[in-house]
Amino acid sequence: MLSAIASRSQARFGGNQYEQAVQSRYRTGRSDMKRLKNSVKAALLVVSALLWASSPSFTQTKPAVQTTGIERPESIIYIGNSFFYFNNGISGFISRILAAADPEYKLRSVQVTISGSGFDWHDVGSYFRPNAVGRYTIDSKNVVTFNNPERLFDLAIMMDCSQCPVHPQLKDIFYEYAKKHSETVRKNGAEPVFFMSWAYLDKPEMTEQLAEAYTRIGNENKALVIPAGLAFARSVKERPDISLYTADKRHPTAAGSYLAALTTYAAIFKKSPVGLSYTAGFDEDVAKFLQTTAWETVNEYLAP
Repeated sequence: MLSAIASRSQARFGGNQYEQAVQSRYRTGRSDMKRLKNSVKAALLVVSALLWASSPSFTQTKPAVQTTGIERPESIIYIGNSFFYFNNGISGFISRILAAADPEYKLRSVQVTISGSGFDWHDVGSYFRPNAVGRYTIDSKNVVTFNNPERLFDLAIMMDCSQCPVHPQLKDIFYEYAKKHSETVRKNGAEPVFFMSWAYLDKPEMTEQLAEAYTRIGNENKALVIPAGLAFARSVKERPDISLYTADKRHPTAAGSYLAALTTYAAIFKKSPVGLSYTAGFDEDVAKFLQTTAWETVNEYLAP
């Protein structure tokens, strides 16, 4: 049947005309499909931008604590998960930011991270035991220096798992261990700080939920909160072309880690990172935007 139709079509149009007509329809079909795909992609970007644009506008509990009370900390321990250790660690970014801001500043830092971990996975008391974590440092020239500080750490910056603060089965543990760990940190002569993590790229509603949860534990435990999650939301809203997320839509790219570190620097040291020479390898306009985003977010969040 199909053969007969094709034969009649060929007889009607002529062999070459028939082939040209088929090829023309094929090319038209491919072109239409390409335009359709581009239209769908553009529509998805618009929807994503609209979701993020509307998500961060909410009334949130104000943080009661604006500072750690330590103007120039000499040592920091970061306690958390892969959000801290991606891209060779947030502590490395902060060290390079500090080196650009004040070359004479010496900050000793340690990361204790467990992939996927929440507050309750960490035995924080064990991180302060003598002659263990932070006992020595290997510098950029591979020289081992043995530390004998008056106190092991000045600040303990802690982050829960990405969903734990808002998960119905885990959020009670979030509040319980925020209190326990704050008490443990202070018992060992350091100040607790909480690191507000960011929403998943495809779950912008998490921004508000995480911001509220971290602000609450900060107020309940009289501790500073670093608003990294709010900085991510601002950046995605204003410059969605800067990719802060890896393909899994959770973990940070180098740009995400750089923004998290800039926000941490601004919150801890109360200094603007805008204009610092350390750009983490990004173009000047991208680096300046991320620096400005961090500074403005911290100022707005921690405003009295």
